[in-house]
Amino acid sequence: MSAPDLSPWQWAGMGAVLMVMVLAGVLGYLSWRRRRAARERLRPLEAIAFDMLRDVVLPDGNDGQIHVDFLLLTASGMLVVDLRDVQGTLFAGESLDEWALMDGPRRSTFGNPLAMLYDRMAAVGHLAGKDVPVDGRVVFTARASFPKGRPRRVTVVETLAQEFPAADRNANPTPVAAWLEAWSRVREAASPSPVARG
Repeated sequence: MSAPDLSPWQWAGMGAVLMVMVLAGVLGYLSWRRRRAARERLRPLEAIAFDMLRDVVLPDGNDGQIHVDFLLLTASGMLVVDLRDVQGTLFAGESLDEWALMDGPRRSTFGNPLAMLYDRMAAVGHLAGKDVPVDGRVVFTARASFPKGRPRRVTVVETLAQEFPAADRNANPTPVAAWLEAWSRVREAASPSPVARG
């Protein structure tokens, strides 16, 4: 059986359609991998959370608003999480204004995230009330390393389970029963953040 007799324009059109299909497949696969990696990063957070708010804006207690990446209701109280996904070696200190990130030959700096973490914790504490424990962590993914040590309240996502107990949803009474009213207050005050990272 002979090949169909097509004009050069028809061959070019078929080639273009084939290239678009291949490109769409590659982009779809890369998008799937990103979503899967994001879900994997969230698993340690979900393991310790009885409930979770993600990418929300809360009143800051000073007539303003503040963005919160994650707020978890845990067996230890409420936990503010500032999640960072950077690759490389980090040099960080609680009193340093800027932290350095080395990734091979590239060096960059960014502002110390702890000040904003403390502001977020204060906003949650203001809403929750003084009887609810509020803690916070700047959490880095496994792609970051800290050869000189990590400041207090800075951790990597894989070690959260060592700091906070797993959420036992079958426990009766639930360990978070005393904080459910405060959690409802915080939930009602939260609105979706315009800077959500998706």
